[in-house]
Amino acid sequence: MENIAIAVSTTPPWWSEQTEMCEHKGIGHPDSLCDGAVEAAAQALCCAYLDAYGAIQHFNLDKALLVGGVSAPKFGGGQLRRLMRLIVSGPVTELPAARTRHVVEEAIHEYLRSCLGGASDAIKVEAMLRPSAPNLQRVAARPSVPLSNDTSFGVGYAPLSPLENAVLAAARVLRSSEFHGSFEAAGHDFKIMGSRLDGHYRLTIALAFVDRYIRRVDEYFALKDLIASHLAGRIQPPCEIAINTLDDQAAQDESDIYLTVTGLSAEHGDDGQVGRGNRVNGLITPYRPMSLEAAAGKNPASHVGKLYNVLAHQLAAHIATSVDGVTQVVVRLLSAIGRPVDQPQLAAIEIVANGGLSPTQQHLIRELVQQRLADLPTLVKELATGTVPVF
Repeated sequence: MENIAIAVSTTPPWWSEQTEMCEHKGIGHPDSLCDGAVEAAAQALCCAYLDAYGAIQHFNLDKALLVGGVSAPKFGGGQLRRLMRLIVSGPVTELPAARTRHVVEEAIHEYLRSCLGGASDAIKVEAMLRPSAPNLQRVAARPSVPLSNDTSFGVGYAPLSPLENAVLAAARVLRSSEFHGSFEAAGHDFKIMGSRLDGHYRLTIALAFVDRYIRRVDEYFALKDLIASHLAGRIQPPCEIAINTLDDQAAQDESDIYLTVTGLSAEHGDDGQVGRGNRVNGLITPYRPMSLEAAAGKNPASHVGKLYNVLAHQLAAHIATSVDGVTQVVVRLLSAIGRPVDQPQLAAIEIVANGGLSPTQQHLIRELVQQRLADLPTLVKELATGTVPVF
């Protein structure tokens, strides 16, 4: 490929700078709920299209809005007064017997039940679907390599910094069955903001608590301390941990602490939207190059907003571990609408290597890029089945 550009520098890794910050929105965060719902629907459509037509047809379900409800939390158990509404919109190729809407809504309901349990009953799902544009339907119709249905770019980098790893480690703990078994009052809605000043690491966490498991203000604050200690013992490097910093330490009732009926802030607070949450590596990283594309819900066969962002991160990680002396990698892939997805307009590889790169190493990087592009059908299958996460 003549369109692979490799830039090499000896600049120290960027995380040697004085400051850093990054963020993760948990599985029950309003934005993540939208991402997860449309991604589940996309996977279900892929399966249905393969069964009906033998190939993934054109669709995009990367637009969704979670409209918040109204609730009245109370120690020992409050009330949900208005349901939340999840509205999903997008162009689709119709399935036989007009089953498309049923497939989409059932997949979303099943996803919400799997990650929220009984709290999913508080969310009403509405799919607003329409036929795909004829000129876009042909991008997925090719029997071999689909055509790109957008002119866009994907960005990825490796390796993760210590702060990024700490944020993701905290997220894994807060999602785990072990954690929820130990702290049943902890809801599924959380957000982690990580920051670093020189060598001091801090995690500021918003975590919804479920009212029926808490009887008094002092129980709530004691539980916060226990959870902070639980997290601190499972995260490296050591981090200062602050939970629900809006809480009034002199609170006398439910109104001045983060208490919910369902464990979701969307019951009486935030709305949610696809694309406002985590990028495909699970992080929001203002210190890093990143795309603003919403990967969740996009067609995995032909939409480069999904394919290239995932591929860029995978390729960066592969280069970082396969090429000696490399300390940092950034990969940028640019598509052109109507061009085969395995033929980007430009693959720009930015490398930091203390000793530079030899011609042999640069040749190896070009081969790695070509190999991963040639193996895109495997990535399509992994995305279509949910093997590879995208938020």
